[in-house]
Amino acid sequence: MNTSLHDPLDDAALARSLDGEFSSRHAEVNGVRLHYVEGGSGEPLLLLGGWPQTWWQWHKVMPALARRYRVIAVDLRGMGGSDKPADGYDKKTMAADIHAFVQHLGLTTVNIAGHDIGAMVAYAFAANHPEATAKIALLDVPHPDKTWSTFGLLPEPDQHVASAIEAGARSYLWWFAFNQVRDLPERLLEGRSRLLVDWLFNRQAKDPGSIDERSRQVYAHAYSTADAVRAGNGWYQTFNRDIEDEQAYGRVTAPILALGGDASNYAFLRELMPAKGTDVQVVEVAGCGHYIPEEQPQAVIDALAAFLG
Repeated sequence: MNTSLHDPLDDAALARSLDGEFSSRHAEVNGVRLHYVEGGSGEPLLLLGGWPQTWWQWHKVMPALARRYRVIAVDLRGMGGSDKPADGYDKKTMAADIHAFVQHLGLTTVNIAGHDIGAMVAYAFAANHPEATAKIALLDVPHPDKTWSTFGLLPEPDQHVASAIEAGARSYLWWFAFNQVRDLPERLLEGRSRLLVDWLFNRQAKDPGSIDERSRQVYAHAYSTADAVRAGNGWYQTFNRDIEDEQAYGRVTAPILALGGDASNYAFLRELMPAKGTDVQVVEVAGCGHYIPEEQPQAVIDALAAFLG
């Protein structure tokens, strides 16, 4: 029985709901089974998402991009319809997953756009697999580096703790610490992930309504099990390893586009990113918080088209 015919949150049903021809598939690579949604034709463009989301975070931009590119939105190790193993959540290993996936598809070089955790993986891919990298776009988040060790848990004296998108605010990232805790988050959030999803979207998006009810249901469903919460936490629990790995990387030689929301990380990226690559553009996305592909999809479509050509 095909449950996707009856479950509107099933990946196959979600893929069919997009304008154009998109299909939901799986690939066995690097010891894990990765889920992905593919559509369009042309130069390959991989889309990698972040926490607490899935490939669906790209749904507003995929149809337009698929008119120009072969669009492949991948659920990372631990995300959505992909496997959730006990380990392997450092970004170097996750980049190796994507490299093996690229080889599985028979591709030589790819463009990658990543948001949040996906941006970290995109940068690690370019650093470790330069021969397979055409161009990369990082949305609102860079790869962890030694500056991350200075992030504060307490809010700044004048910081409005009801909002998490104040420009330049690098403190009170409480979920960074929460996700380090072993065993407890999955007990607290199993079957209650909608509480976390709503809190984050309502405080990290400039317009919380841009992440609609259907999307919130998709993400809450994806992180509703203890296994899914544990796997998502794994991306954070490897940050110290990621910081150590990054110190061994040279400057990325592939062209880099960094997009930052004006109410989120643009100022941070503008200061940080020029030292991370040899060809770096940093662009502000106006009227936007952290969830750029859903808050300002047309800006993402235009920026990627201009950058990729």
